[in-house]
Amino acid sequence: MRLIISFILFFVLNNTFSQEKKVFTEQEYLILQDKIRLTANANVDSSIVYASQLAKSNSNKHLAFANAALSYLIQLKGNTAKSKEKYQLALKSLEKMPDGQEKTQLRSYLYNYAGLSEWKRENYSDAIENYQQGIKLSIQIDDIIQIVKFKSNIAAINVAVGNYRLAIKDLRSLSEFVDKNESVYTKQQYLNNKSNINLSLAGSYESFYMKDPKKKILLDSAEYFYQKTISYSQNFPDNKIVAKLSLGNIYSELKEYKNAEKTYYDIIFLANQNSMLDILCTTHYNLGDLYFNIKKYDKALVFFKKSDSIGNITKTNQVDHLKSNYYQAKIYNILKEPELAYKHSKIYLDNYEKSESKLNDEVLEVNYKLGVGDLTNEMVTIQEKYKYDVFLNKALKVFYVVLFIGIVFLLIKNIRDKNKAHKKMNALIEEFKANLEKKNEPEPERETILESEEIQSKKENVNLSIDEAKENKIVEKLLALESKQEYLHADFTLPYVAKKIKTNTTYLSYVVNKRFGKSFGEYSNELKINYVINEMITNHMYRKYSTQAIAESVGFKNAVSFAKSFRKRTGVSPAQFANNI
Repeated sequence: MRLIISFILFFVLNNTFSQEKKVFTEQEYLILQDKIRLTANANVDSSIVYASQLAKSNSNKHLAFANAALSYLIQLKGNTAKSKEKYQLALKSLEKMPDGQEKTQLRSYLYNYAGLSEWKRENYSDAIENYQQGIKLSIQIDDIIQIVKFKSNIAAINVAVGNYRLAIKDLRSLSEFVDKNESVYTKQQYLNNKSNINLSLAGSYESFYMKDPKKKILLDSAEYFYQKTISYSQNFPDNKIVAKLSLGNIYSELKEYKNAEKTYYDIIFLANQNSMLDILCTTHYNLGDLYFNIKKYDKALVFFKKSDSIGNITKTNQVDHLKSNYYQAKIYNILKEPELAYKHSKIYLDNYEKSESKLNDEVLEVNYKLGVGDLTNEMVTIQEKYKYDVFLNKALKVFYVVLFIGIVFLLIKNIRDKNKAHKKMNALIEEFKANLEKKNEPEPERETILESEEIQSKKENVNLSIDEAKENKIVEKLLALESKQEYLHADFTLPYVAKKIKTNTTYLSYVVNKRFGKSFGEYSNELKINYVINEMITNHMYRKYSTQAIAESVGFKNAVSFAKSFRKRTGVSPAQFANNI
């Protein structure tokens, strides 16, 4: 009995002493503070252990910082209620401190952790408000280090809500600010800040590209800043691995699959070394996606399954888990394994509905749906065994056949039209050359021509509405104007010519239509075009004129109407006609 009582007393005393508050030196406090900060993103559990150690302190300053850090770390675990509880404890400890610069600085730290927690809760406006309050306090006490942290976090929120240009501008400015104030940092702190800023800059450019994929140049900038992040992150494996992962994504986007593959395998090695399960899950998914794109489906399945198994452990990679099942369903459909295709499409759809119900109305909902929402319809289609695929494939084949036939038909028609135009053009050239030769022969007397015209006119027009002699007189005067090349003037119009030969427009129009079988406008244009054709055949200098100059030389108002009339007469453009003489 005495032995039992002694054991109980020992246990109680030991437990009591273990719960006693501990006295930390300032140096120990600062070391723990750095450990909490440096491990917060890489290993949340380790960071919680360090913060919990600091929470055993009997100093209000230490307690305020420890509980503020715990509020953020616990929020990362998804426990909002406990996170808020810890933050209230931090505020109570802070209020017990005497006023002064130390209290002001610590309050700015609390604002930073409050902003980080609100950010993780997707309350962006509350996060920004906390950061802005923190900046005011940090400026009061000239805390350069904390000002940089706040501005960096604000830039990150701008990226989250799609303000990429503003984020890039602020981060570039912040990088210069850190360089100017390098003396306030230890070497480790300076490298850490440069690593974080370059990582954020690269992420901003990459996100900007995802919003506007036409701007490939944004990927060049993203690649440059990821490389800079790696160079600053030799002592920060979490940033180094994240930067390399993103580089792999860029290579994959640019279809540089060999570089992407090598980079992803490097990340798997580094992530295993540092126990970074979330990164492992994402990297395995990315490798699966890469092999899917190059149609190595068996390899793709291996990595998608691995991503799924890691995702089931972490419970934090919902998007990778969803898209992994999407691709598995797609692959099994390609491999003609309908049961497995149905199984994975069902997993996708069930989990998508659960995840969708958790999303709020803020910007992340939009980004999430851009990432995975468009995949849902295809999964529903797989569940229905792609019953519309056959129809769609047949329709596409018919479309391509019709398109091919249409293109061939147009090509043949184009060739025929060109041949026809060339034949017409060559015939015209021969005709005009023959006419030139006739001109060189002795011309029959004018009276004979007129007599023959009159005889023919009498045969064709028994019922003339105007006097025959008058009609012949009009024709004679028209021919006189032709010989003087009056038709080359821009004002060679029906009213002008009627006035010139002392008749009215009605008579003139009637006579031209009767004798030449065309309207006055067609008659005038034909004279002009015939003149151009004749000049092109006989005058090599004339062929070198521009279309506009030739048009003006025969009284056309513009080159367009001239070219149209010329093509109608010859079947080709003026330039083509000149080149073929």
